[in-house]
Amino acid sequence: MPRRRSSSSTGSPTGGSTAPRNRTPQPVRVRRRTVGDFVKAFLAFLALLVLLVGVPLALAVQFGWPLPHGVPSLDWLQQEITVQTFLNILTVVVWLAWAQFTACVLVEMKAALSGVGVPGRVPGAGPSQLLARQLVAALLLIGATAASLTPGLSQLGHGLEGNQKGTVAAAQQTPGGLFGQQREQTANAAAAVAEQAASAAAQAEARQGDTKYYRIQPPEGRHHDSLWEIAQRHLGDGRRYKEIYALNKDRVQPDGSRLSEASLIRPGWIMEMPADAHGGELVEMPDGAPEVSEQVRQQIHDYAKTGDQAQGGDQAQAGGQQHADGHQQGGGHQQGGGSHASVPAQRQHQDHNGDTAATPASSGRSFGLPEALLGAPLLAAGLLGALGHRRRQALWQSALGAVGGRRGMEPPTPAGDALDVQDALLVGANPEGVRRLDRSLRGLAAALAGESRPLPVVYAAWLTGGDLHLQLAQPAGKPPAPWQTGQDETFWVLGRADAERYEDADTAAPYPGLVSLGTMDDSRLLLNLEAVPGIVSLSGRAADRTAVFASVAAELATNGWSDRMTVTLVGFGQDLTPLAPNRLRHLDGIEALLETMEAETLQRRGALGAAGHDSVLTGRTGPAQHTRWAPHLVLLAAEPSAEDARRLAELAADAARLGIGYLVGTDSGELPGAAWEMEITAEGRLLAPLLGLELDAQMLPSAEQRAVVELFVEADPENGPDGPAPTPPFLVDISEQGRPAVYARLVGPYEIIGLDTPDDERSALLHEALALLLLHREGVHPRVLSSALWPRGVTDDVRDALVERLRSWLGTDPDGAPRLRTDDTGRLTLAKSVVSDLDVLRSLYHEATQGKGADSRAVRGRLLTDALVVVRGPLLADRPEGRYRWLSHEIVDAQLPLIVADIGLALSSFHLERDRAEKAIEALDAALRTAPADERLWNELLRATHATGDTARLQALAADLVGRGGARGLPPRTEALLDELLPAWRTAVAAAG
Repeated sequence: MPRRRSSSSTGSPTGGSTAPRNRTPQPVRVRRRTVGDFVKAFLAFLALLVLLVGVPLALAVQFGWPLPHGVPSLDWLQQEITVQTFLNILTVVVWLAWAQFTACVLVEMKAALSGVGVPGRVPGAGPSQLLARQLVAALLLIGATAASLTPGLSQLGHGLEGNQKGTVAAAQQTPGGLFGQQREQTANAAAAVAEQAASAAAQAEARQGDTKYYRIQPPEGRHHDSLWEIAQRHLGDGRRYKEIYALNKDRVQPDGSRLSEASLIRPGWIMEMPADAHGGELVEMPDGAPEVSEQVRQQIHDYAKTGDQAQGGDQAQAGGQQHADGHQQGGGHQQGGGSHASVPAQRQHQDHNGDTAATPASSGRSFGLPEALLGAPLLAAGLLGALGHRRRQALWQSALGAVGGRRGMEPPTPAGDALDVQDALLVGANPEGVRRLDRSLRGLAAALAGESRPLPVVYAAWLTGGDLHLQLAQPAGKPPAPWQTGQDETFWVLGRADAERYEDADTAAPYPGLVSLGTMDDSRLLLNLEAVPGIVSLSGRAADRTAVFASVAAELATNGWSDRMTVTLVGFGQDLTPLAPNRLRHLDGIEALLETMEAETLQRRGALGAAGHDSVLTGRTGPAQHTRWAPHLVLLAAEPSAEDARRLAELAADAARLGIGYLVGTDSGELPGAAWEMEITAEGRLLAPLLGLELDAQMLPSAEQRAVVELFVEADPENGPDGPAPTPPFLVDISEQGRPAVYARLVGPYEIIGLDTPDDERSALLHEALALLLLHREGVHPRVLSSALWPRGVTDDVRDALVERLRSWLGTDPDGAPRLRTDDTGRLTLAKSVVSDLDVLRSLYHEATQGKGADSRAVRGRLLTDALVVVRGPLLADRPEGRYRWLSHEIVDAQLPLIVADIGLALSSFHLERDRAEKAIEALDAALRTAPADERLWNELLRATHATGDTARLQALAADLVGRGGARGLPPRTEALLDELLPAWRTAVAAAG
């Protein structure tokens, strides 16, 4: 569960402890008051009475006033020091201690009774304030209720360093970083380190006895040794490669190098094996030493010496880091001998449900891809979905132009940073998580509306292991099933299994202002900006603030749990507007913002009053839910002046009930009227001490901003001049001499010619991997491959093993070069000898419209006919259920029907020019098998059928079209065409019906 960490902490977020943690929030039982509680409260009252009243009374009665009654003279300093002088000095010290303790009690009482913020610290009063806190807590115990989330996000517990104890109950609570949950004691971490040191020492002692070693074997053909296969042979489970890696990490090998990644091993290296290793090829020291050569025996002796130091001493110092590193690295294949070195593994947290939260790296990139997007699954899913919609829109708009030679039929292939960002979106996106969040929130709104209950005010949402926790502003009664009450009445919780049973609900999005701020351990925080009772301020360096603002703007513009909204950007983000021109707008300055928001605030107040609603939440569950009450979120990156800040504060005072939210940047960290204050550090930490928050911030740095915007601008159908379509990314030799070695048929049922079909259970996975590579001739990043084939997550060693199997299956070209290769960027590419029918189709169409066919009618007709013969149906028509889900992100799934339709239209036109109507009809029928929803094909089929002069046939076609249209009827252009070709078609269809 998320734990609040001190901002001065320099340790790992997870610490060195390897002890298991309960990652699933459990409901906390509310403890009833006992007799002991009343006794403690009474004793605390007596103690406070004695300390606050008894002490000063005793001092006044016994010692009187200890200080001189007048201004002392110089003679007073020369007087003899007596016992009374010492007593007076001690009395003064006691009075000062009493005054300090009294101040501590007042501070603690104020914080406990108000429930707002963290208690202030009295200077130099560590033990005194600790005692005061315990006494006040005991005194208020009998009357205290569970703290609720107030506009200041009050905390359940406040503790000084040195007196904070993690409890089992705290470890199981619903994510409540905003409540400032107690941190674990330093003693716990020290105990964990000591335990690891003892374990390492025990392992070192055990190794002094008989120890088994393995020597990495040289490659045989295309087969290379790997830790996974070694573990499979000698430990019975390939997944135990991590144990071998942990035993040998960073130890000096015979060639002077070290094992730093489990995926990079070399022939001749020595591997110490776990004690239960068995089978041939193992050497047991010292008994097994005579069985090997003197050179190898000496190498093993030398290597064994490094184990005492590397494993006995270094591990004790490193704590659990080596184990963590070993767990995070793959078990791939060796380096050298022609083998392919795999890319480093992504460091990530992954729960048993497969939800992943990447840990940002200091470099900002992980294995060549931007960490900012890899660690933002909701933002990446929104951007990926919006980008796919934009590209499909461009394709359809291009389809409205003349047949052939249009810009947009071949979308531009990204390169450089844009390609890296696109890959990061594909790897990091969690569309299922977005869909689950959207359905859960709408389902809650529908259930409350069914019970005639208003929507509760939600300040934040936590996503933990697929579970959704809503943090309410105040108790709102029992949640509707299947929602449950969390750790107290201000938390509503929905388990992942219950959330997956929700279907789409026809209701307005209840909380469209939710936006991701970052992660705390394995939980992701979404703050509801429109519900904040005032301004949210963000301080820190300008560049860091802008990166946070850009992330917030991009997610609000593209998220999948909102219907409509307006996001106003001031002081930044003019470049971001192409992401969603209907949602994002940019204003030049704060004066224009104030003028706009003053008018809108007045308008919303009047509209709410006229509708009889007390807030926008009430309006969202009423009859007008789909037409009004959309949020307006203001992101102001530049710090306003004092007067502008005052005006903003006045506007924000009533903004929460109006559905308006303000996020404002500040250099000083102090903004008048700010309800919640946050800070972004140079290390990417988002801090809100008064709210008990310390997150790994979600950011979109400037480089990633530019690359994301480039993707959207290139996909804009209005961008760039009209003209010939760009050349396809991969053209093949369509002559007889260009016969490929491996030919895959993807357009229709999936078939492969030129390769033996694998006969094991991995055949389907190999076919899917090959299809992905064939659809991306520019190359596929290994992480994109793994996220496509295993969307719920997979370790790098399993992915690397699949790549090696695929490389072995595809084989080599006659010159010995492998048909599956790795380019300079680490992406997997196919040789030109591996071709798909989609490559052939694109090449034939390109040659017919822009190559030799453009100048020769006969050549064009032959090429178009050949192209249509290639088409056997939709893309991968027989794809198995549950596989190829990555096609939903592919533009080719929408592009192929348009290309086929264009080929059919062009060939039909070619035949109609020679009055060959039947040939034209054949071409159109063939195209309709792959593009049955293309209106252009049906309209052209009507024209070709009319050209035959067969009225009955035309009437039958019209009746068929009317039947296909169903309740929606025919498209307007089709109706107009039928009116022209067959004026009595309505009567004929009615008679036939």
